[in-house]
Amino acid sequence: MELGIGMFGDLAYDQNTGKFRDAGVKIKEILEQIKLMDEVGLDVFAMGEHHRPDYAVSSPEIVLAAAASTTKNIKLASGVTVLSSAEPVKVYEDFSTVDLISDGRAEIFVGRGSFIESFPLYGYSLNDYEQLFEEKLDLLLKINNEENVTWSGQLRAPMQDQTVYPRAKNNGKLPIWIAVGGTPQSVLRAAKLGLPLIVAIIGGMPIQFKNLIEFYKQEYEKAGHDMSQMQIAIHSHTFVSDQKEVVDGYFENYKSQMDRIGATRGWSPYTRMQYDGGKSKDGALFIGSPEEVADKIAYMKEIFGITRFIGHMDVGDPSHDIMMKSIELFGDKVLPIVK
Repeated sequence: MELGIGMFGDLAYDQNTGKFRDAGVKIKEILEQIKLMDEVGLDVFAMGEHHRPDYAVSSPEIVLAAAASTTKNIKLASGVTVLSSAEPVKVYEDFSTVDLISDGRAEIFVGRGSFIESFPLYGYSLNDYEQLFEEKLDLLLKINNEENVTWSGQLRAPMQDQTVYPRAKNNGKLPIWIAVGGTPQSVLRAAKLGLPLIVAIIGGMPIQFKNLIEFYKQEYEKAGHDMSQMQIAIHSHTFVSDQKEVVDGYFENYKSQMDRIGATRGWSPYTRMQYDGGKSKDGALFIGSPEEVADKIAYMKEIFGITRFIGHMDVGDPSHDIMMKSIELFGDKVLPIVK
């Protein structure tokens, strides 16, 4: 099983100044953190895409390209590329370029995203939400699998015997994962296409997702795909410290981000009871000591049969030194226990 870390580039809000932390400083910190992930032997890093003032990164591929030049082994993925509001040709071009810079380490996680700011920003209608994703995924897969592309759809101009350059290293093919939040239709699409699945489990109890993942396995096999090639990942909020007071203190970072997002979605203020419940064995927060986090990841392997775990590690923008220590512990202690 592969272990990795994901980030959105959260920016802390200063109540005194009324401003978010400097995005340039945050991005430089992220690049240092990715370098450390590579050094401690983690398998993959995933960078999210957002178009909001509380996140530093709107172009994951640029951050990944910068990271590609300072790392040697770690796989570099988007987490996720909001494909519905992106241009598939440009997505392939960007990630094939990252792939060449990194000597074949680029991956794309495609999804519809948990926020909708990119749709009006790029001139797309939310009325076309489903159709945009289906058409653009179809085109991206065609570009990925075929050198000369002929394609037509309803929401984009057709392509006629055109080639997208540069081509990625593995005969032009990039690993493309479908990222879902729990919608059966999205899971079914991934299974029928034979694409790897990554499920975001960020609340409640992970066991609630067991039927969804079993559904994917059944439909994947029913579609005639090679079961030995099947890949399933989960992506969950994660934080590691060997100091109880640091884990307890992280509640304030976590609550600040949950309440900021929740204010726009009608959520009640986040509570310490939710935090502690999430940290329990049956909860969805992989937060605690290296041994506790490793035990919980192993439990996910046991109940889901996952092939990859991505720990989302910068919720609420913990300080750079705390992040570096969490990454170090994740690589030096959690990874060998799980492996």
